[in-house]
Amino acid sequence: MKVEIRNDNFKSVVGDGVEIEQLGSGFLFTEGPVWHPNDHYLIFSDMPGNIIRRWDDQRGVTVFREPSNMANGNAYNRQGRLVTCEHATSRVTRTEPDGTITVLASHYKARELNSPNDIIVKSDGWIYFSDPVFGRKEFFGVAREQQLSFQGVYRVSLDDKKLELLVDDFEQPNGLSFSPDESKLFINDTPRGHIRCFDVKPDGTLAGGQVWAEVHGEGVGVADGLKADSEGNVYCTGPGGIHVFDPSATYLGVILMPEKTSNFTWGDEDLRSLFVTSSTSLYRFRVKVPGRRAF
Repeated sequence: MKVEIRNDNFKSVVGDGVEIEQLGSGFLFTEGPVWHPNDHYLIFSDMPGNIIRRWDDQRGVTVFREPSNMANGNAYNRQGRLVTCEHATSRVTRTEPDGTITVLASHYKARELNSPNDIIVKSDGWIYFSDPVFGRKEFFGVAREQQLSFQGVYRVSLDDKKLELLVDDFEQPNGLSFSPDESKLFINDTPRGHIRCFDVKPDGTLAGGQVWAEVHGEGVGVADGLKADSEGNVYCTGPGGIHVFDPSATYLGVILMPEKTSNFTWGDEDLRSLFVTSSTSLYRFRVKVPGRRAF
């Protein structure tokens, strides 16, 4: 079955079980999957390999960008342009239609960001991203001293590149996702193994931030990638694979993965395939409830 069901509602969200398909392997450490809803292809990062890769049904896995500045998280903005977190440069960048790169954020109060990690885009165009220190370590990035004294979550505007610190009391913030109506922002904290829930105020800033759920279980893996589907169910990587919660934080179950899992996204034409980056491999399987369009 490859699942651990903790609540029967898991079956209506994910299914009775999943059939996992390996789409590619032999990578160093995969992350940052994002699906292009119009052109039907997947972008994902191989941080230690310093490559952003592309997958589609016709050609399989190909190189999208090399070098990538050890890119991690990726997302699309409202115009369909790729925005990316770079570990090696501590930057958030945007890929323009002609392929050139625009830097959206690199410093906060004249100090380098730690290593932007995961990234999402709100419907009003503001970009939200987490900034732990993982990209300042060997293998996942470039070893160097931290300039900031905290690990925060930020947002940056597209027009004037205004950077705003939203919260700074995480040990290591990582995956983040809005609820479908964007009234809530979920952010996990990797070392603490929990998900926090913030209220999104009308001006886009945050309030609250209480612990919403704990991610626990058997097997390898930590709280890393996090996303909400079209019905507000929250998926989060953790021990053993991908943990699934309903919108009220009821623990539905775990999708058990063959490798340590870092992140995932919904794709294919109906957005009911979950594409999963797991250490050295890229996987896919089908679920019941679809994800949400990127733009």
